[in-house]
Amino acid sequence: MPKIVGFARTSLLDWDGKVASTIYLQGCNLRCGFCHNPDLILSSSALEEVPFDSIKGYIESNKDFLDGVVITGGEATIHNDLPLLIGRFRQLGMKIKLDTNGTNPKMLGDLIGAGMLDYVAMDIKAPLDRKYSEITGSVIDLGDIKESIALIMDEMKEYEFRTTVVPFYLDTHDIEAIASYIGGARKYALHQFNNANTFDKRLESMSPYTDEKLRDMADIAKLYVKKVVLRGTN
Repeated sequence: MPKIVGFARTSLLDWDGKVASTIYLQGCNLRCGFCHNPDLILSSSALEEVPFDSIKGYIESNKDFLDGVVITGGEATIHNDLPLLIGRFRQLGMKIKLDTNGTNPKMLGDLIGAGMLDYVAMDIKAPLDRKYSEITGSVIDLGDIKESIALIMDEMKEYEFRTTVVPFYLDTHDIEAIASYIGGARKYALHQFNNANTFDKRLESMSPYTDEKLRDMADIAKLYVKKVVLRGTN
């Protein structure tokens, strides 16, 4: 199974309206400078593995108030044995939310097709143009991103897309471009940029947009998407 390097026993923030345990997997195929989990980007033996049996024991003892498990990273879909891990949580009676960057539509499609996911949250890093590779610090196949978006919108009942709004990287026109591409989506979340503990340390000196600016962006996104939420604002 994938190496679990983090376990948050109880979270009210990682799955809207749910009480969930959150599982953190190591390794990511992107290099976003604004990533707030930089320790999980590169695979390293320095991070201790959390034994699955200890997680299982906690879940079994607290089934009465836990609604499900959130699997995040890093990027979970880079692990070929991710379905095995999800299967073990489902055997414990847990619903599953998957956080993903959408770069592996094959894995995503297999999981959705097998009915293994109850909720998918996909990060859309930028408008679907050359800016995507620039912002992620990686060579991106936009066809994969588009395929994942289509899969989620066509096959999932419960899902969201989300964008971390980083000044200099993204502006109002970019947010409108993303929102228009996912037009008709059930939910789009705009995340306030957090300049603490970023992968690119230069961004720690960058101030986030004002909350008012984010609300203005959300108003524009609402022209295209059914529900827009703001996270990380006051």
